[in-house]
Amino acid sequence: MNILLIAILFIAAYLIGSICTAVWLGKWYYGIDIRQHGSGNSGATNTFRVLGKKPGTIVMLIDIFKGWLATSMASLLVIFEAIPADNLIIFQLIMGMLAVVGHIFPVYEKFKGGKGVATLLGMMLAIQPEVALVCIVIFVVVLLLSKYVSLGSMIAALAFPMLLLLHPRFHPDNPILIIFGFILFAIVVITHRKNINRLIAGEESKANIKLGRRK
Repeated sequence: MNILLIAILFIAAYLIGSICTAVWLGKWYYGIDIRQHGSGNSGATNTFRVLGKKPGTIVMLIDIFKGWLATSMASLLVIFEAIPADNLIIFQLIMGMLAVVGHIFPVYEKFKGGKGVATLLGMMLAIQPEVALVCIVIFVVVLLLSKYVSLGSMIAALAFPMLLLLHPRFHPDNPILIIFGFILFAIVVITHRKNINRLIAGEESKANIKLGRRK
């Protein structure tokens, strides 16, 4: 294996994940730190709430793309014969997770980032696009029924490994993807622990997305 190329791509995956889309967009175009408004989270949901539909959509799409790009870059390791093709899925998972870690703990913003759900989605789209699309549908349905973004995110995250485990169409040849799927779900739960406490207490804010630009 080419250790140098692997190290470079690992670092690149983390740095891509560390791109603080919501924070930078808020500061550059709206003159605010998104982390000091709304829920205080530097993610797409809070951007929708604070800044409106257009900036929220931009943040969401870029955060998804970060996860997809970092995960997809693992293919370069096969192309340059740094790893065997059979090991691709392992390195996709590692590089995708490095992007998620970068989103949650971004080096550019003193390691204070978002919850990583959109970046996780991008990672899933790169590895299992069909399952990821089903998870998006599940998220939307839960959101429409409950109005809770956090609940939709957690249920959709759980649906990913469960679909891989139980549905013959999606069952992977390598069980490591299922195991990793449950690890990803655990990460989503951990990053949403405050939301869980508020849900239990009946204090979680329901989605109230602004459609206009923040004045």
